[in-house]
Amino acid sequence: MEMADAYPYIIVGNVGGGWKFAGQFLPWIRDKISGKKPDMRVICVEPAACPSLTKGPYAWDYGDAIGLAPILKMYMLGHRFVPPPVHAGGLRYHGMAPIICHLYKLGLVEAKAVHQIDAFEAGVRFARAEGIIPAPESCHNIKVAIDEALRCKEAGESRTILIALSGHGHFDLAAYDEYLSGRLQDYEYPEELVKKALADLPKMD
Repeated sequence: MEMADAYPYIIVGNVGGGWKFAGQFLPWIRDKISGKKPDMRVICVEPAACPSLTKGPYAWDYGDAIGLAPILKMYMLGHRFVPPPVHAGGLRYHGMAPIICHLYKLGLVEAKAVHQIDAFEAGVRFARAEGIIPAPESCHNIKVAIDEALRCKEAGESRTILIALSGHGHFDLAAYDEYLSGRLQDYEYPEELVKKALADLPKMD
């Protein structure tokens, strides 16, 4: 960013567990916390099919399905969460990195959920504009980045938007084929299953 002589006003990245995106935005977040850049926005984007941040409760849970990993406080869908039969770019972990969850709880980062058809549509648009086929997980944050760019354009604002482009789509061309052929279907994780997951949380003394 220094080489580009730019500073991000909005940082957008996809989150499944959140570790990669945290690595991108954590160096910047201290400027927001310190008040140096209080208006900077960090947006975590997840699939509507696995909405741990946008729908899940903030509670203590196991980091793995069988309950052997350490118990972590995070926004989650329960450690017995079974991913629905959708692509979602592989973003299907039942929880989220505790540091992202803490920052979200404090209101320092935002969270948005995106349907997979909208994500792939954004990925195709990005590929045609940039000559790069993004990995399906990155298509989620590209969708939100495009939305934010259009919002800035409508408001007559010039903003620098930094995206996290992790992986590339050459390994996921079958998923693009599903989208382009019209076989890909949207799925939104139901609220009742989120509530049901609470029954399986570890008992805390």
